[in-house]
Amino acid sequence: MQATQPTFFKQGPKPLTRVLIFSTLSIALIIGDAYYHLLGRAREQISIALYPLQWLATAPTTAVIEASNFLQKQSDLIAENRELNDARLIAQGQEMRLKALERENARLRSLAAAGETTTRQSKLTQILYNGRDPFGAKLIVDLGEHAGVTEGQIALDASGVVGQVIRVQPMTSEVRLISDRDHMVPVMVERNQLRTVVYGSGRQNPLEVRNMAPNVDIQAGDVLLTSGIDGIYPAGLPVAKVIKVERSAGSAFARIQCVPVAAIDQHRFLLLLNAPPPLPAYPEPSPVPKAKGH
Repeated sequence: MQATQPTFFKQGPKPLTRVLIFSTLSIALIIGDAYYHLLGRAREQISIALYPLQWLATAPTTAVIEASNFLQKQSDLIAENRELNDARLIAQGQEMRLKALERENARLRSLAAAGETTTRQSKLTQILYNGRDPFGAKLIVDLGEHAGVTEGQIALDASGVVGQVIRVQPMTSEVRLISDRDHMVPVMVERNQLRTVVYGSGRQNPLEVRNMAPNVDIQAGDVLLTSGIDGIYPAGLPVAKVIKVERSAGSAFARIQCVPVAAIDQHRFLLLLNAPPPLPAYPEPSPVPKAKGH
């Protein structure tokens, strides 16, 4: 039994006729649009109508691409930020080292200038560390016997006297600061040339001028210079500045406190003055004339 087509499919022109009609219509539309832009307006309206569908179709891909780009940019920014921070830290370190070198250079120039103020030759030495005694005021420096250092040499900074070499090893030396309890320096008051002695009283403690009468001519603000009478310290080197004078009627002596002129705890380099030439010998005592007998 043969199948029969529904009546719906038997209506209209034949297929060949349809092909010719639609082909002719397509060619006409192509030619009209190419020469007369007949479909431009329709194309615009259709593209507007289809834009939401296009956006929905491309949205997942676009979101993935944008997320990937965002993450890549974040990673690049983090890496760049890390590089900038590293560069900043390196630059800050270099700046700090440069400033430290500038300060050290200034100290060395001031030490060189201080060495020119005395006729003695001097050696530049570097402080290695503090002495072992926690109650003393001593420093260890990097010059010793091999560099010609001897006991008794004076240590200076750019401002004044720091101390004296008390022990010498082949490669190092020990310097006793003027603030040490066992140290004393013969001095004179710059204002009136009054001679006295200044004593150390321990690290971080004021220096003292002892055994002076209550009416002694010393006042706060006086500068004490080395007197040179001991033959060790050359005369005229700044030692201390008087900060306090207490005079009590019930005491036999005035209480005089001073501070070192030199920054004795703020150094890396010091000057060591060479030992002084020997002093002339004491004069021989005159012979006592014999009494004539009667």
